[in-house]
Amino acid sequence: MELSAPMHRWDVTPTEAVALQRELRERVVLEPPPGLRVERVAGADVSTEKGRDTGFGGVVVLDAGTLVPVAQAGSAVTLGFPYVPGLLSFRELPVVAVAWERLSMRPDVLIFDGHGIAHPRRLGIASHGGLLFGIPSIGCAKSLLVGTHGKLADARGSTSPIIHKGEVVGMAVRTRKSVQPVYVSPGHLMDLPTAVELVLRASPKYREPETTRHAHRMVNALRRADGEAAELE
Repeated sequence: MELSAPMHRWDVTPTEAVALQRELRERVVLEPPPGLRVERVAGADVSTEKGRDTGFGGVVVLDAGTLVPVAQAGSAVTLGFPYVPGLLSFRELPVVAVAWERLSMRPDVLIFDGHGIAHPRRLGIASHGGLLFGIPSIGCAKSLLVGTHGKLADARGSTSPIIHKGEVVGMAVRTRKSVQPVYVSPGHLMDLPTAVELVLRASPKYREPETTRHAHRMVNALRRADGEAAELE
């Protein structure tokens, strides 16, 4: 599955990356495509290891009803951008993009282990990735990058808006009773209510959605297998 023409170069400086984020955020569409039907939902993740310059990426596609994996693809790519808070997409998306190209089946929605518009410049990895792949996307993160939210009730499904600079940029969502919430924000071709609904549907048992859990397991297995192979050389 090939990508459309690249939106920009990846070999940029952090200063250039910030400028690109400000430019690209104007292209983000915060509403789902008309008549969106979600039959397949995917998770994307990247695993790295301190002291190594390889990123291991994975995209796992699940049946949206059963949450059973139906397709997956992985990648191992040399990292070309440093770790800079707020610029994660420039480090990780080139890794995810290789896995995306290898997918045999395209999802209807892609959930990233990171943020969408709940980002200082409103272009987290989920928004950037949604633009890159031309797909409805959602950010579902384990920690806040920007903003604050009010107290949530203990019940599963409880929510509280994430406010940053007077703007609602996401939602704290309790996916499991009395467990820390996740932080959901629309990426691209997505609105907040739909993003929250889909994350809850993908999280029937655990704090993190099944999309993230499967993708996380996959990329960590790739990283470990590569490390074991290197030890045998």
